Amino acid sequence: MEHEEHLRLLGKVTSGDEQAFAQLYEATSPQLYAICLKMLRRKEWAEDAVQDAYVKIWHNAGEYRGGLGTVLTWMVSIARYRALDMLRFYKVRKEEEIEDNILLSDDDVIALSAEDKKQLNVCLDELEETQKQAIHLAFYCGLSHQEVTHHLDAPLGSTKSMIRRGLQLLKRCLGI
Repeated sequence: MEHEEHLRLLGKVTSGDEQAFAQLYEATSPQLYAICLKMLRRKEWAEDAVQDAYVKIWHNAGEYRGGLGTVLTWMVSIARYRALDMLRFYKVRKEEEIEDNILLSDDDVIALSAEDKKQLNVCLDELEETQKQAIHLAFYCGLSHQEVTHHLDAPLGSTKSMIRRGLQLLKRCLGI
């Protein structure tokens, strides 16, 4: 199902159409679940994050703005933010340790088109390894700059600069 079909279904969800919501869920839940599972590393947490994301999608379907990305991108961002919230919650309680040597993989960009994935991988390959790891820890694992600093054993200012420069290089490379 492509963007147009997702958009059609989301429009119906805005009107309270439960069948359209079920179809949208069926079409997109594997992708949202894969992203949440990659971030949270626990099946039950990923399932909770996806469920919470779809509740939010149901209640906020009318807030989608087409000029800011595809329906799937919007939905992924909702699921990702929920997973980040859960990561922060569980990290505070020390229930989950974050691995030190996590790098970006194809699973992390599952919601992108094949062409976008290819371009993103090309751009990521242009980054220094520490920049790539810092961006991954901050954006995919939801770590704060202070936590990224701890994982990379680098000064806070250097970590912030590394992430900022890496994102600028990615934006330039992606033409954003």
